[in-house]
Amino acid sequence: MVRFCGQDRCVIDANGRLRLPPRQAADFAQVGSAVMLHVLPEGALGVYPAALWEDLNGVDEAAVRRALGDIVTRRLLRRLGAWTQPETLSNQGRLTIPHAFRGVLGLVPGSEAVVTGCGIGLEIWSAAHWAAESSLLFEHEEERNRVLMEAALRQPGARGPGSGRGPGDTEGTV
Repeated sequence: MVRFCGQDRCVIDANGRLRLPPRQAADFAQVGSAVMLHVLPEGALGVYPAALWEDLNGVDEAAVRRALGDIVTRRLLRRLGAWTQPETLSNQGRLTIPHAFRGVLGLVPGSEAVVTGCGIGLEIWSAAHWAAESSLLFEHEEERNRVLMEAALRQPGARGPGSGRGPGDTEGTV
């Protein structure tokens, strides 16, 4: 079963290639070596099995008509087209990062990269961008949990300090 999970650190070689860690290379061995590379707005390189990319980006007639009359749709399609490229993993599990993508993503030769699984494929981040993204992920999760906890405590019948029903509440005990 393909999992595309975990994270590993790698170094971009002098030719702009990255050797996928064994776990991620094994995932691609199950689905084939043809991949689609896509520059994500967050600053990472998405690496997706080519067959999955085709399923995700099937164009229907309505989308074509929308693109003809809507600048926002055309810009989205333009961004997708300009920042997406097919590639093939080598037999050694190496991936060549297109030259045009390297500087934008901070994935230059000799730099450290972090390869992360995202369920449907991989993301390749510069180590600095990954550190910043990780901080944002954890901050967002902490804030989300705080908001959910506050909302739960405002619910009628919620247990809280002084209610006489919560843990550690000694009211009414001898």
